[in-house]
Amino acid sequence: MKIIPRIYIGLLVLLLFLSGCSVSKFIPEGHYLLDNVKVESDNKEIKPSQMNMYLRQTPNAKWFSLVKLPMYIYGAAGKDSTKWINRFLYRMGDAPRIYDPNLAEETRLQIEQAVRNMGYMSGQVSMYTQVKGKKIKVGYQIHSGEPYLISHVAYDIADYQIHDYLMADSARSYLKSGSRLDVNKLDQERDRITQYLQNRGYYRFNKDFITYQVDTMRNSRNVDLIMQLHPYQRKKEDPPSQHRQYYIRNVDFMFDVDFAELTSESLKGVDSLRSGGVNFFYKDKLFLRPQVISDYNYLQSGKLYRNRDVQNTYSALGRLNILKYSNIRFREELEADSAYLDAYVMLTRNKNKSLSFEIEGTNSAGDLGAAASVAYSHRNLFKGSETFTIKLRGAYEAVTGLEGYANSNYLEYGVETSLSFPEFMFPFLSSDFRRRSRATSEVTVKYNWQIRPEFERTVASAAWSYRWGKRGATHRFDVFDLNYIYMPYRSETFREYLDYMDERNPLLRYSYEDLFIVRLGYTYTYTYNSSGATTLKTSQRNSYSIRFNIEESGNLLYLFSRMINGSPKNGEAYQMANISFAQYVKTDFDYAKNFMIDDRNALVFHVGVGVAVPYGNSKSLPFEKLYFSGGANSVRGWSVRSLGPGGYRGDSNSLDYVNHTGDIKLDLNLEYRTHLFWKLNGAAFVDAGNVWTIRNREMQPEGLFKFNRFYKQLAVAYGLGLRFDLDFLIIRFDGGMKAINPMYTGRDRYPIISPDFKRDFAFHFAVGYPF
Repeated sequence: MKIIPRIYIGLLVLLLFLSGCSVSKFIPEGHYLLDNVKVESDNKEIKPSQMNMYLRQTPNAKWFSLVKLPMYIYGAAGKDSTKWINRFLYRMGDAPRIYDPNLAEETRLQIEQAVRNMGYMSGQVSMYTQVKGKKIKVGYQIHSGEPYLISHVAYDIADYQIHDYLMADSARSYLKSGSRLDVNKLDQERDRITQYLQNRGYYRFNKDFITYQVDTMRNSRNVDLIMQLHPYQRKKEDPPSQHRQYYIRNVDFMFDVDFAELTSESLKGVDSLRSGGVNFFYKDKLFLRPQVISDYNYLQSGKLYRNRDVQNTYSALGRLNILKYSNIRFREELEADSAYLDAYVMLTRNKNKSLSFEIEGTNSAGDLGAAASVAYSHRNLFKGSETFTIKLRGAYEAVTGLEGYANSNYLEYGVETSLSFPEFMFPFLSSDFRRRSRATSEVTVKYNWQIRPEFERTVASAAWSYRWGKRGATHRFDVFDLNYIYMPYRSETFREYLDYMDERNPLLRYSYEDLFIVRLGYTYTYTYNSSGATTLKTSQRNSYSIRFNIEESGNLLYLFSRMINGSPKNGEAYQMANISFAQYVKTDFDYAKNFMIDDRNALVFHVGVGVAVPYGNSKSLPFEKLYFSGGANSVRGWSVRSLGPGGYRGDSNSLDYVNHTGDIKLDLNLEYRTHLFWKLNGAAFVDAGNVWTIRNREMQPEGLFKFNRFYKQLAVAYGLGLRFDLDFLIIRFDGGMKAINPMYTGRDRYPIISPDFKRDFAFHFAVGYPF
């Protein structure tokens, strides 16, 4: 095929044309195009990348860190802004960055100040420029010198109570003898102490009460550091006094009641109720049970004020879907030597009920279809913010590639109900445990009816699970998950195919029989994003995510069956209600790392490993639990369910997708992401992976996992992608080409040498990033 070379040639010609578009017409006389900015340091502890945040001017963005194509697109436009084509190119492109010497000097000063704040008080930053034609390169050289070190830390704290608190917590201090005199560390210590004291009753304390005094030793870079804690003054003209510790006196919850001033007169005419030491004020009727509020309230009357309790209360109330928002306000009362706080918690109700509709397009391995659903939700079913949801869904898909079928349509009908509780629902649990667990409980019941040309299948399921999380980590524990798969119809053609496969792959029929799956599962997910951003255009730092999942099925049914029947029926497999049940263990590990190159370019690495072992009552995994490779989130040079296991090639039969499955999966992905313009991002990727079987299949001996050959069976693909980042939705298009195809030998094994577009190309449409 000559298509691929033509595409490459066309892209090359386009790049050469755009790069030839001069931007000099946009550069005023006597000015220069900022071509490059470089920061250098003579100290390993001062990384140049740390100083990027102080750059007041940066060069034009590069696509894939290689070519400034957005600038050349801008350069292709004329200077007449009244023409629509010029305005269009302005929006698509990136205006040339004109060097500003004032901003360059400001950058130098800010980098120098940052270096000195790190403890290098004699540090200096020099700037140099290199001019070539109408372009200029700017460099900043950091000369740090020797750092100033803290020799001794002393405390000037007249308040004996605070002095005792800080001395008891001194081991956590950021200030250590021998460390650099880092201004950032000094400020972190102020924040730490402020938080520490605010969690011990000091409601009015802030970090402005803490200052430092530095004494420099003669002819030395060692300094004595004195931390000073100033007495309390609300205003400068007020006389200084000791910092007061505040106690919580009254806790009042306001349901749909709000007022400008916190006074008792404002509550006249409002219904009230007292329960568990807390006052409830409401209009008409109370929409939450008092016990629910008690379980989510951390503010206790008679205890010292703690900012941590305030934040925990906010977090706990945020888990109640019936609440639109909450607000906690305090009123102070000073009595002689005592200080009290009255807490007012304002709760605003959300809508109880909602009805939503969804229409979606589907694309399953190139088969197009549509789906529609309607969902009803009630956010306060039993007045405890329990969320009940029922969803009805219908889908249609035109199945292609099936031979011998008059009807090639796929229909799906489903109903799903769920009931979610905002707490750990289990008998005999104390309110204190439920408050600390921060878990949600959910029970779900589903019914799904699938009508394919080959077969009909119904799947009924019921599950009980718990979810909880903290600081980026989330846990899910499936206590009970029952799935019943029933096959009321299999076409004659499909039966003949299964009979034919019985001789080669006898385990295949097992995937299309009536089956019970009773599983117990645990999923751990940890996501760390130091930038807190969700788009390439705004991400500034590295991030990574970890996901671990383990589940088992059938052990309880197996023990129960062994107790009732000493041996399985007909000597084959134990059954429950005359239906076989699955027994297996499955574990998955997924890791993704995002390396930010700059604010527009990132390199993302991903590895995914999965292993599932059928045992006991099962000779094979249920079809829904088998791994497959290829598709939009795997090796993108192959369509979904078309790769593996191992070197298995398969045949042209349209039903052969059921054989491209395995018990072991490995995915390795490397993707370079770049922001192009507007809301459009680009990607270049290399994927590798495959699936393998644990047990030998007669017709797939090359699919069996072996340590001495699995790495030779890794499929490799490469390609390009486009992503439309709509903030709330990411639409993705990927085109992948096969590079190494383990299903072939000889020259055909390496299509990267002689690509065939029709044979080796796969196009994918998906929503969201692949990893």
